Amino acid sequence: MANVSGMWLGTYWQRNQPTRFEATLVQGGNGLSGSSLDAGYLGEAHLSGTVVGRQVQFTKRYLAPGMPTIDYTGTVSENGNHLTGQWSIAGFDAGPWEAHRGEDDLSQSWQRVVERNLVSTTS
Repeated sequence: MANVSGMWLGTYWQRNQPTRFEATLVQGGNGLSGSSLDAGYLGEAHLSGTVVGRQVQFTKRYLAPGMPTIDYTGTVSENGNHLTGQWSIAGFDAGPWEAHRGEDDLSQSWQRVVERNLVSTTS
């Protein structure tokens, strides 16, 4: 069974528009949990799912109220450093996604954006 615990940097595409994200995954046996942070306006989400062999499945729940849950399915590469798959919002939309293990920190980039916005609204 693949071990997907760790930090992942990725992109999902919705209507051909890419959105970068950072995810921290924690795997215990077949169980999977974690959190993600989108570079777009949707922000932070909680993740929960399973890993079976090299197949992953998880549900993404944004912290923002009123957002639908998003189902992700994917496959872990042979070397364990790449994920690819599809996401879907039941009856509404779907698209591809991919992620790789990374060292970049999107949350620091996100924090800089938030700080810039705070400065511009208080100036």
